[in-house]
Amino acid sequence: MDMNQMMQQAQKMQLELARAQEEIKEMTYTATVGGGMVEATAVGDGSIQSIAIKPEVVDPDDVDMLQDLVLAAVNEALRGVAEQGEARLASVTGGMSIPGLF
Repeated sequence: MDMNQMMQQAQKMQLELARAQEEIKEMTYTATVGGGMVEATAVGDGSIQSIAIKPEVVDPDDVDMLQDLVLAAVNEALRGVAEQGEARLASVTGGMSIPGLF
């Protein structure tokens, strides 16, 4: 493989990585906990898009339980969207680790 071919491949991978990173920003992952009582949706940019709480889980005498459910749903949603993003990047890099990419 000559230097020109290597440069072309590197440029192609760079374009594919940029495309993948844009796709990742648009990915969403929804997690549901507490038997469907709390639902959180995360976006690939690391933000939370929405949180839905069923009215019957709101108990003024047990706020701690609701806080725990919301926390669990948010963490699971963030974990899920991160895994989707990592899988997308791995499809471009062939599993090769590139520091600082994600």
